[in-house]
Amino acid sequence: MIATSTVSETSFSDLMLVHRGKVRDVYAIGNDRLLLVATDRISAFDCILPTPIEKKGSVLTALSTFWFDRLGDITGHHLITADFGLMPEMVQRHEDLRGRSVLVKKTKVFPVECVVRGYLEGSGWKDYQATGAVCGHDLPAGLRQCDKLPEPIFTPATKATSGHDENISMPEFVNIVGAETAAKLSSLTLRIYKEATDYAIGRGIIIADTKFEFGVDEHGSILLIDEVLTPDSSRFWAAGSYEAGRAQDSFDKQFVREYLETLDWDKQPPAPALPKEVADATTERYLQAYRILTGTELPKN
Repeated sequence: MIATSTVSETSFSDLMLVHRGKVRDVYAIGNDRLLLVATDRISAFDCILPTPIEKKGSVLTALSTFWFDRLGDITGHHLITADFGLMPEMVQRHEDLRGRSVLVKKTKVFPVECVVRGYLEGSGWKDYQATGAVCGHDLPAGLRQCDKLPEPIFTPATKATSGHDENISMPEFVNIVGAETAAKLSSLTLRIYKEATDYAIGRGIIIADTKFEFGVDEHGSILLIDEVLTPDSSRFWAAGSYEAGRAQDSFDKQFVREYLETLDWDKQPPAPALPKEVADATTERYLQAYRILTGTELPKN
């Protein structure tokens, strides 16, 4: 048996790799289960950087597991277990998968990102400056960067297998998933966001925006899948220093984006390496997000 594994990429002769994403490696476990492995890869501007972020995969795994448990009364999800001791023997023989792997139900994945925005930042801020609207949602005049929106807005996007996800209109969203499913997904997305933001603000974090993915199981039930409310999929801001009209202190990969913006790089592959101090500071931001949101230290693998 040949097995090679690093924090950045995994490969096992006894596990069937079915997908390698920007961050996750996905293996088939029989016909109806998958093993999702969160690596320490980090992407920015749709490019995978050559520098891994230490402990990042463990943070994404543990934080997603925390949210799946917390949101269980609102939505079904695909998580079977994150307990390494309960994983199949074929997984347990690879000790380096401990702490960054989850066993999940296989679903038919909707090819869309369910994005929800509660604050005006990123591409939404750019769109608002240009048109006064965000993804077809007309907004009041005079809003500032990072202003809280009157109400959270649902802004779906395509789920690109490579390159950048593209914002789409609600009619396009309906055309992809159907009217009934579109209504369910948008409603569920907004409900999950409200539950999460109400909890997070009490811990001192503003969830400015985030994205969810959903799939359908063999019984036709819609399940929340992939990662949930992590520093990779969300903008986490420090509530104590929040002030509209400027960029915010964050606990997500915005720190990496801001560093890359200072370089003479055209945002095309290959991406530049990160200095050690930038990589270490990014690790600390991810760990801090976990500590604040869960009230605990990241479990030691």
